Amino acid sequence: MLKSSKWVLAVLGLALGAAAWSAEGESTPEQRRAAFQALKWQAGPATTDVGSNATLKLPPGARFLDEAEGAKFLKLTGNLPSANSILVGDNWWAAFSFSSVGYVKDDEKIDADALLKSMKEEDGPANEERRKLGMGELYTDGWHIAPHYDSASKHLEWALRLRTPGNDTPTINYTVRLLGRSGYESATLVSDPSTLDEDVKAFKAVLKDFDFKSGEKYSEFKQGDRVAEFGLAALVAGGTAAVAAKTGFWKVIVGVFAAFWKLILAGVAAVVFGIGKLFGKKQEPKAPQDPQEPQDK
Repeated sequence: MLKSSKWVLAVLGLALGAAAWSAEGESTPEQRRAAFQALKWQAGPATTDVGSNATLKLPPGARFLDEAEGAKFLKLTGNLPSANSILVGDNWWAAFSFSSVGYVKDDEKIDADALLKSMKEEDGPANEERRKLGMGELYTDGWHIAPHYDSASKHLEWALRLRTPGNDTPTINYTVRLLGRSGYESATLVSDPSTLDEDVKAFKAVLKDFDFKSGEKYSEFKQGDRVAEFGLAALVAGGTAAVAAKTGFWKVIVGVFAAFWKLILAGVAAVVFGIGKLFGKKQEPKAPQDPQEPQDK
């Protein structure tokens, strides 16, 4: 079993917390709302490019940003700006990015129990590395959704529960890998835990209209194409990070993956702020709370 790089997921904003908006200084909620609205949004219904490899049909009410504008969105949500397309739904948003690792063979059977056991065994060394980086400890709690591969759609999905010491409420990461001819698209959902199951259903419905472009479809693989060095289980354990583990991957992971996984909890600030309210949707009787302020107990 490939060793897990789960600690990459652990860059979940333990140091972000109230500083999720630090990149924007002491701006007010109104200024942040204006900054979000100023982005070059594409509104559904429409069909849009996702990077250069795929397309997505946007349902009515959805909003989408290309990679350049998506980087600005990530900065506004307290994340390191990186090339991610962004999809916004009613109460959630998702980040898309393509990894050109080659054709990932899907003939591997995933043993979810064995994979989870391996991840838990890596908690010790992973937390040792996290402490060296000045980060808090993080532990594997279990599957919220066990890894499942759909051979028809070529989608691999899972949701992992993670917990921090002294916090009984787990953090849940929901991830989908969409396999193509030359690599895979990562789609990561950012949602409030209280509405996660509902938001996962909505997100999966949208992903049914994700499609790789002609020449990039998984079924169009040809002899001589680049083949990835890992299979489905490694995508769950960390994808290319699992391969990097063979040659001192700790340093590699810090540089390559930290920015991506930072978005998971930093994005909750945007959800608390009220994603739906950014586009003039009906306001609740109670004014939205500034995510920088502590919520009432």
